Amino acid sequence: MTTDDSSSSVRRRMGGLTRRRLLTQGTAFGAAGLVGGVTGFPFINRLSARAQGAPLKFWQFYAPGGNVESQSQWFEKTVADWNASHEQQIELEYLPNADYMDGTRLPTAFASGEGPDLFIISPGDFLRYYNGGVLLDLTPFIEDAAKSDFSESVIANRMVDGKIFGIPMEVEPMAMYYSIPAFEEAGLNENDVPQTWDQLLDVAQKLTNDQRYGVLFDVTPGYYQNFTWYPFMWQGGGDIQGADGQSSFNSPAVIQALKLWQDAVNMGAAPRQVLGGGGFDIVPNLGSGYVAMQNVGIWGIAALRDGAPDLPYGVFKLPVPQGGKYVTVGGGWAFVANARGANPEAAGEFCAWALASMSPDSVQRVTDWCTVAKSDMPPRASALEAGGAAYQEGMMGVFSREIYPGTRAEPRVPPEVYKIVSDAIQATMLGGQDPAAAAAAASDQLNAFLSGYSGAPVL
Repeated sequence: MTTDDSSSSVRRRMGGLTRRRLLTQGTAFGAAGLVGGVTGFPFINRLSARAQGAPLKFWQFYAPGGNVESQSQWFEKTVADWNASHEQQIELEYLPNADYMDGTRLPTAFASGEGPDLFIISPGDFLRYYNGGVLLDLTPFIEDAAKSDFSESVIANRMVDGKIFGIPMEVEPMAMYYSIPAFEEAGLNENDVPQTWDQLLDVAQKLTNDQRYGVLFDVTPGYYQNFTWYPFMWQGGGDIQGADGQSSFNSPAVIQALKLWQDAVNMGAAPRQVLGGGGFDIVPNLGSGYVAMQNVGIWGIAALRDGAPDLPYGVFKLPVPQGGKYVTVGGGWAFVANARGANPEAAGEFCAWALASMSPDSVQRVTDWCTVAKSDMPPRASALEAGGAAYQEGMMGVFSREIYPGTRAEPRVPPEVYKIVSDAIQATMLGGQDPAAAAAAASDQLNAFLSGYSGAPVL
């Protein structure tokens, strides 16, 4: 960590905060600062009411007592190791995954001036907090060698003007998982693994029966559903925004991606409801036999290992449309610090100490998260090297060799843009709206918003 100007940098960042607009998933907060349905983060001359010597609060959905013991233990050990060697203590505060990812508790806490000192965010929700003036510049706490250890494609969507505001702990590419018993029951084998969208729908129909759906795409509106849909848009050459800064959403590629998910539901091959925690939860869906194929990320390997160890399964790349190009999306969570918390400097130091130091402990911590606590690709070259055989064997080897090379970073968009895209997916997939009409309407809304947008760049 560089220490020559970190304190002054923190003060400059805190002093330069601005109040920008905050819009939740179509719902305005009834918290302090509500003006005309749009809420800003009201931080004017207000620090946390907690005493300076109190533990810093670290909000996340893993620990203590989370659903996955190995992940809870990783967080608990990380914080315990810090607390054993630093005067400023940190305390984990667990929020259920559904409340954290798709609820309003975290942004509402910041809207009322009571946000946590430390928390985790995905690229999809980065701009909500950056534009709201919440995120601390972590650059002064990270040594140059560690900065270069992160892949540019992984760190770029956590940066603004060359400064780092989030430290990624993982990269999570998406793929398709399939149940080998379900394939065998339908008279299929690995040679029938679909490579195109048409083949995907055909195989999904063959796998569907009275007790099982053929394929699962997430149906719950939220950042995660958008995240899982983006690759299908990209594969045909589509995108949300063009090089001119205007919407490019009204395109054949977007329309066909919306139609793919709609067709899967309309033909009865994909469910309108998912089991367990949501579309990201593979054990209650693929593992239980509810579906035969599921669109889910690399974390599904560890989840099946722990929750359905007796299920034989396979993994394959996302199929592509006619004339399309293979691409998948790589998301993942990052540590961030509250610029107006009780002790921003200690919070920034913790983020770098935990995930972005060149010390062997920091590198091993990232490796352990990605290979022991979970099954993820690491965001750091040193952690990939330390992982060694874990990325050469079994399903992790499949991801490393076949799936990960086609990864594109998860977009970072303002909440308003996320909501427009989400509404289009929902309207077509479950609402029966014509995909072309939905794409056109969404594009008009995007242009109306983007024409007046003044926050950090959309990536």
